[in-house]
Amino acid sequence: MRRALRCRAERKKLMATQPEVLDELRQLRARVPQLTGALAASVDGLVLAQDTTTVEPEGIAALTAAALGVSVRLADATGQGAFRELLVRGDHGYVATYAAGTSAVLTLLAEPRINVGRLHLEARRASVRIGALVDSSRENA
Repeated sequence: MRRALRCRAERKKLMATQPEVLDELRQLRARVPQLTGALAASVDGLVLAQDTTTVEPEGIAALTAAALGVSVRLADATGQGAFRELLVRGDHGYVATYAAGTSAVLTLLAEPRINVGRLHLEARRASVRIGALVDSSRENA
């Protein structure tokens, strides 16, 4: 029971960061116009903030959490160190996921014509800022 209350309190604190995280997502999309969506989620699949109209954010957050679990294990099993990012290229564009601190991830959807180097540059910077917001909120919980 105590653990459930603590988890609820932590989630409530994480949700308190939503305006700042949403602002960061919007700024990122303004800097990289080829992004079609942006989502910040906790590592367990809870949507923290989202700026997308093309996909259902809760489903993407859940899938991101699942992909994160596999990616973390793959990086560890191959001796590559801690998870940093995952890039998926499809026929119609990219899905990119970046570690954002210790308890969150940033997932971006992009058009196929995006400059992947620019995507990485901007997303890595944004993930550091989002991670700092979420981690500090979590520490204060």
